[in-house]
Amino acid sequence: MAIYGYARVSTTDQDLTIQQEALEKAGCEIIRAEKVSGTSIQGRDELNTLLEFLRDGDELVVTRVDRLARSVLDLQTIVRDIKLKGVHLRATEQPIDTSTPAGKCFLDMLGVFAEFETNLRRERQMEGIAKAKERGVYKGRKPSVDKSQIIELHKMGLGATAITKELNVSRATVYRAID
Repeated sequence: MAIYGYARVSTTDQDLTIQQEALEKAGCEIIRAEKVSGTSIQGRDELNTLLEFLRDGDELVVTRVDRLARSVLDLQTIVRDIKLKGVHLRATEQPIDTSTPAGKCFLDMLGVFAEFETNLRRERQMEGIAKAKERGVYKGRKPSVDKSQIIELHKMGLGATAITKELNVSRATVYRAID
């Protein structure tokens, strides 16, 4: 039986040190860490490597459940997959230990709250963007190419495919500019 740790922060300017120290203190022999959003399990190479490596009798330790997943579906998928392998999940800062009924119950409740928190954050962000747009402060992303360049190339007789190759933009960008 081995004890593996997983640490995650969402952005590259955040620090993993506190999580890694907590995982070491919890007895983790190997710690995988990454700086990537937890809203999806896609693109989380360290987590996926760890999940593939886990074997019967191993234990996966995280500091908090939201370090593992930010949606109930992803959390349930991860827990189901490791359970099928005979692996238990434990959190250092929360009373989670999937080897006990109470730990499983608490895990499910925390998963619901983690997803709720993510949805609230997204809602607040959208409200902030809407208010900024009303005030004329939020303009969106700067254009990747000058619309006049597309129009000029189109007037010269170039088609959408040729313009996309020339300016390295998508066909949708070209069609929006010439419509």
